Amino acid sequence: MLFILPFFILFTIFIVYPILQGLWVSLNKWTLMGRQSFVGLENYEKMLGDASFWKAFWNTCRFVVLTVPAVVLLSLVMALFANRETKYRKFLRVSYYMPSVLSVSVASYLAIYTFAPYRGLLNGILRAFGLITTKTEPLWMQDNVLVWFMLVAMTVWWTVGFPMLLFLSAIQDIPREVIEVAQTDGASASQILFLIKLPLLRPTTLLVLMLQIIASFKVFGQIYMITKGGPANMTRPMIQYIYQQAFDKNKLGYAAAISYFLFGVLVICTLIQLWIQRKGDRTA
Repeated sequence: MLFILPFFILFTIFIVYPILQGLWVSLNKWTLMGRQSFVGLENYEKMLGDASFWKAFWNTCRFVVLTVPAVVLLSLVMALFANRETKYRKFLRVSYYMPSVLSVSVASYLAIYTFAPYRGLLNGILRAFGLITTKTEPLWMQDNVLVWFMLVAMTVWWTVGFPMLLFLSAIQDIPREVIEVAQTDGASASQILFLIKLPLLRPTTLLVLMLQIIASFKVFGQIYMITKGGPANMTRPMIQYIYQQAFDKNKLGYAAAISYFLFGVLVICTLIQLWIQRKGDRTA
């Protein structure tokens, strides 16, 4: 108990107490000046009838659906390439991971410069190859469809490095003897990949999937810096909506209620993934 006590005290102060305090705030009319009155579940009822909230929620779900499969699949492919016995192996590992060390502000600025119309890097390359003209410039940050492509591309490029390292570590933990026995039995490279490596990587895949879903649901920084949630709130995520309700409209109680809705969504997603993982472990 003495060994656990220091951690337990810090955990209670910085984790347990804020969770309970946030729940209490969500049950009150609360502003930056403090508690005004107890309203019970009124904030939650307001949330369920708020069209702007549901739009922000579906924007967040769209971001999750677009980014999570891309990050998981691309990080796995990159890890397989980075594990190959070539003289470029160290270079590949460094180059794959390097974007992850950038701050969100730097990564967002690079995305703005890359996708800017008329003067951006991508449009400049497209003009150089004659694929577009100044009259057909794609407006990446103003078009309702292209803006999602830009945000997903930027996020995948910026965040793929860490899950790649997780996959790479898991690949290197696969016993070499298993691969050698399969090769001795005449298994092809594709058979080794799909029948040996991928099944053994299943726990890591589920871990990466869970981490990416949580991270994608909490997206805020890059969208706020690149598009401010535009055009016409088409890309505004839940965290930005919570921020606006709390600090722009001075409705901390309502913002706390939305935060607990997001917390519930993340808990449900995590429990589903853990159930799938345990079910797979029992059938393995």
